[in-house]
Amino acid sequence: MTDDQKPVTEADLHAYVDGFLDAERRQVVERWLSDHPQEAAEVRQWQAQAADLQAAFSGYARPDDNDGRLLSRAKTAPPPSTVWRRSALIAASLLLFVSGAAAGIYGEFINEPGSIQTTADSLPGQSKTAFLVYASEKRHPVEVGADQQEHLVTWLGKRLDYKLVAPDLTSLGFSLVGGRLLPVNGKAGAMLMYQDTAGQRLTVLLGKNPENTETSFRFESAGTLETFYWIDGSIGYAVTGEVSRAKLQEIAEECYRQFET
Repeated sequence: MTDDQKPVTEADLHAYVDGFLDAERRQVVERWLSDHPQEAAEVRQWQAQAADLQAAFSGYARPDDNDGRLLSRAKTAPPPSTVWRRSALIAASLLLFVSGAAAGIYGEFINEPGSIQTTADSLPGQSKTAFLVYASEKRHPVEVGADQQEHLVTWLGKRLDYKLVAPDLTSLGFSLVGGRLLPVNGKAGAMLMYQDTAGQRLTVLLGKNPENTETSFRFESAGTLETFYWIDGSIGYAVTGEVSRAKLQEIAEECYRQFET
């Protein structure tokens, strides 16, 4: 069966967005998209989301000697699982992976199936739950207040076995309220809370999964709540708030920069 005769699958569409198709198959997909405007619109949306994510994190490029090997592994990796294929934002993160590897953005990326699923899938839900429970709390939103910031980051960092920092978000209009210890995936996790001058709050959740070796960036929406979350090595991060997606991405980018410093 020639390339022209093979049906265009959802996996083909994601491979098209990710740049994994050879020239012949790419032409087949493009011809198919020209006859299927609804799917073509969805593919354009994936490409736009991927470009936004790539632009947001491209400033953190770190060239690495393994970049060529990483691209080779990406091209031979198996098709994404059904769960990954169903999300346009996850498709965007896959394109970010390929583009990032070419520029050396995140150093050592490992594309092992299943290594990130448990943490990545559960993290936004846990972050949203923490936000809903504590962001509306008037008297006890946190265990340790911002007036004890040094103690807070030392205590939480020790429980996570991670050199924790509390990102300074004052340039974006948010000040640290404090933080607390929370369970994340059955292990010790940390939540930091921030507030702007109008009393609007957002939370930053951190959890540890020592077995994870992958990096991924994703958005998730639930009503008025937006969550931007990422897994970087053994630590998962999630920023949640009732703010615009653009604002949350800006905040998440600043958090990422300070966590990586």
